[in-house]
Amino acid sequence: MKRILHQLSKAICAFIVGPEAQSGPTPHVLDDESVPPPYVIPQSGFIPHVLRDLVDLETRPLCLTKIAYDWCSVIYENRHTLEDWEGLLLTSLEVGFRHLDPQVTTLTLTLTHTEHHREVADIVFKSQNVDAIADLLQSWAVGDSPPIPPGARAERLVCLCNLVPFSSRLRQLVICSVEFVCYGWFEGVGVDRLVELLGHLHVTVEDMVLPFLWIRILVGTLKTSEGARLLSHWYWELLVELVVSELVRITPEVSYNPQITAFLTEAQEWSKLECWMGTVWISWPPEDREITEEDLSYSMLLLCRQRPGALQKLEQWMERRSQVANRNIPESFQRICKQAREAAQQDTP
Repeated sequence: MKRILHQLSKAICAFIVGPEAQSGPTPHVLDDESVPPPYVIPQSGFIPHVLRDLVDLETRPLCLTKIAYDWCSVIYENRHTLEDWEGLLLTSLEVGFRHLDPQVTTLTLTLTHTEHHREVADIVFKSQNVDAIADLLQSWAVGDSPPIPPGARAERLVCLCNLVPFSSRLRQLVICSVEFVCYGWFEGVGVDRLVELLGHLHVTVEDMVLPFLWIRILVGTLKTSEGARLLSHWYWELLVELVVSELVRITPEVSYNPQITAFLTEAQEWSKLECWMGTVWISWPPEDREITEEDLSYSMLLLCRQRPGALQKLEQWMERRSQVANRNIPESFQRICKQAREAAQQDTP
């Protein structure tokens, strides 16, 4: 099968290039009708039918994915001599990537990138074709390295908000793409645009390939004033769940940030402050770092006064942290909880 497909690929590429394409198309002068347009290969025969037959194959070997990716470059390079070259391009992506499971991320292929593949990405995104965009993102997910830099990928991803609601396949592949671009590159395109995209994705732990990367994305987002303001409560709670489950892989990005605490307190965002206090205590215990009890006690007491159930929830999170990391609950946390209870009793008439 592999040998047959490679022979077929040679025939398709030869048909696309052809003797006329190899020598280059005749320049088309718009204001002189006497000059003929470039030679156009009629598309009524060989190539479209073969590609559709390949789409219908029940089982497609991985070599066909690599071959189809190569076709994309050849088609784009010879687009001036092809009838409906965009249709051929999108069908080639379908042949190569539509059958792959977006949930399977352990597959890594060495795809041969050319100068044309970056242009192909622009064409696919401009097409607004949801399935074709998913095919392209699938090529990014399984390829050893996408052909366009992470900053450009971030820009294209946030622009997908105009395609909502996402199909389940596109949603999963967008989540995977956001994860591997990572937060830093989204700063250049605007945190507000990233937050809007996240709002449409409604990411869960089950959607993630490498959850610890999402800790970096979420913490980086909420460290900005617009991120802390716009990021929905769903993602604040998700962050707590991640720092509990990924405690052994916590990175230095997860550290106490007094600006976040101050913003949430002033804005009276008590549900978000509850999650932020949980994140701080779970991932970065004060007695282990340069943070004093006084840095947290005021915010903790204020939170418990405004949100009486917060104390119980924080204690539940810390208990889970203790079990996951096999570490004792910090004494400073226990002292502050005791102070909060005493203050609550005094407040009760």
